[in-house]
Amino acid sequence: MNKELFKGSVVLNPVPVVMVTSRNKEGKDNVFTVAWAGTICTKPPMLSIAIRPERLSYEYIKESMEFTVNLPNTFQVRETDFCGVRSGRDTDKIKEMNFQMVEGTHISAPYISQCPINIECKVKQIIPLGTHDLFLAEVVGSHIEKSLMDEKGKIHFEWANLITYCHGEYLPMSKKAIGQFGFSVAKNVEIIEKFSHIKTYDQYMKNPKPTNKPLKKKTIKNKSKKKK
Repeated sequence: MNKELFKGSVVLNPVPVVMVTSRNKEGKDNVFTVAWAGTICTKPPMLSIAIRPERLSYEYIKESMEFTVNLPNTFQVRETDFCGVRSGRDTDKIKEMNFQMVEGTHISAPYISQCPINIECKVKQIIPLGTHDLFLAEVVGSHIEKSLMDEKGKIHFEWANLITYCHGEYLPMSKKAIGQFGFSVAKNVEIIEKFSHIKTYDQYMKNPKPTNKPLKKKTIKNKSKKKK
């Protein structure tokens, strides 16, 4: 690969699109987008969000030490963008976007009903980094749209039409899996067959037109000449 060297900058893309809701001690609610959010621990379950100190939600969250992460879908991309470019100091974004707010179960911060997934969090630590402060928070509860769960109780995030953010643009999450955890060393016949069409990088490079699509079986049609 022919690469170009860039100066130190975070080019970790894509990232999940999230809208964060919070409530201050006066009972005022706000929503804004966070570009950098991620899972940081399993036990206890924790995630982090990075916020600029000048943001209004920074004040709300630092005051209450609580917030809710709302995962929007592709039908809410306009609302999501609006909440990222407008300030709660000037606009009531919740009212403007007609969000239906539901009171949190474990925290005071409400969540957006229209979003398929909502994650309630309590802040455990705030770390100043530079342009942003990192909020480390414990997940105390989550609300998952029932239609995203199968009969076995597995959550299918790919059914939620979630959004990713990549270098200034919003992109839909793919619904088709190109692998699953451990499939490269799987011994289960069903898993092996399911992803047998997924090759290694070197194998793809040998093919001028690499593809992740399963190979289709060729069918030979019998051609019969019409009698005149």
